[in-house]
Amino acid sequence: MKTNKEHLLKLASYKMPFGKYKGRYLSELPLPYLIWFRQKGFPEGILGQYLKEMLEIKENGLEGLLRQIREEFGA
Repeated sequence: MKTNKEHLLKLASYKMPFGKYKGRYLSELPLPYLIWFRQKGFPEGILGQYLKEMLEIKENGLEGLLRQIREEFGA
């Protein structure tokens, strides 16, 4: 269980490292941008994994959960 909490904290606080949305939390990325990544291919490594997870979170309307995590835990 601890691992899931740590993972969510990292996901909630991860910011886009490049491009038009550089510096924004992944939860703030527009859905069409994430869909574009799915079509073109996600980057390798942790960023690609987090973008895949964020797409699933957004498609299910749960991005508010990550905002709440950042506010409550200072992520």
